Amino acid sequence: MNAVDLASLLCSRLCHDLMSPVGALNNGIELLSDEQDPDMREKCLELLADSARASASKLKFFRLAFGAAGGFGDDVDTREAHAALEGVFGPERRIELGWLVEGDKLPKGAVKLLLNLALLGGDALVRGGRLDVGAERRDGAIELVVRGEGPRILLDPALRETLAKGASSGTVEPRAAGAWLAHSLAAEAGGSIRLSDPESEVLMIGATLPQA
Repeated sequence: MNAVDLASLLCSRLCHDLMSPVGALNNGIELLSDEQDPDMREKCLELLADSARASASKLKFFRLAFGAAGGFGDDVDTREAHAALEGVFGPERRIELGWLVEGDKLPKGAVKLLLNLALLGGDALVRGGRLDVGAERRDGAIELVVRGEGPRILLDPALRETLAKGASSGTVEPRAAGAWLAHSLAAEAGGSIRLSDPESEVLMIGATLPQA
């Protein structure tokens, strides 16, 4: 796999996730143009506001998680990353988010990796649940961890393999984009990613990065 393949996968993932809120925006505009009842027009405006908010939240998240990092050593405000995650894992996702990140700043590479691991963890909570996201500096390294717990956890074996080993030449599905990017970020920084046993009732994804 090369950089062009990764860019294609990331674009496909972004388009897939934006299809629903942007489609709802289009539907709301069509309904609003034909509707004369004041109550229905108000509901259409609420739909438009919700869809616009969802679109903006996803774009903010993808800008941080998939956008150009500008170098591993550059820092990012962790509060911005927290806000981006809250926008993605809102009440409609039925995921309760716990934020356990130490400090106000982390290197951009660490933030990108943490957000991608959190996205994978949230996607694995197919029936909702709780997602705890943590980070701390310890013993000259940056420790990242994502913990997911819910009534049903499903992290595809292909994603597990991509996280652990990177993408094979046959991996072309958009859902693998975050896993491939996460593996690449950890590998390029000289770090590693660890996953809990597939049979465990709690999903744990950890990563260790050397501190610049």
